[in-house]
Amino acid sequence: MTEELTYEQALEKLDEKLKLLEDGDIGLEDALKAVDEARIYLKVCTDRLEVARKKIEVRAEPEANSE
Repeated sequence: MTEELTYEQALEKLDEKLKLLEDGDIGLEDALKAVDEARIYLKVCTDRLEVARKKIEVRAEPEANSE
């Protein structure tokens, strides 16, 4: 399921879980579940950013010896 999420979708879900935790109106079991889910969404975001970084990373080519 998380493989189909875009960066933006995962970020939105992460934000939802963090808001739940910040509000503090949930029980311990629900808080633990929210933390686990937040970790999953954070990993999705991190993975998507890493893929994007690799696509746009410009690697300097070695300069040819012009002697």
